[in-house]
Amino acid sequence: MVPPDATVDGAVDAGYRPTVARVRELAAGDRPVLVRCAPPGEAGPGREPGPAETIAAVVVYAWSGARVFATGHPREVGQALDMVASISGVRPPAVARRGLV
Repeated sequence: MVPPDATVDGAVDAGYRPTVARVRELAAGDRPVLVRCAPPGEAGPGREPGPAETIAAVVVYAWSGARVFATGHPREVGQALDMVASISGVRPPAVARRGLV
């Protein structure tokens, strides 16, 4: 994750709210894909969509292959990305429970 107005060397900037098909197309290449979670020129507190909307979008984009996210909600987005990584099998879950008590 990077701040909303940051640029990332070597990453393909997909822009603000690209289509999932566009993200998949860019992710098929060999460079990481950057998705912006705030409209261009409007970065800053209160200008980005709320955390719930941002998390929902990030989860879909991460599942589609995006790897870098420009957001003003780093804590919430980080938790969502951890969840996606656990579900997709990239990392183990934070807590594993077996059976019901």
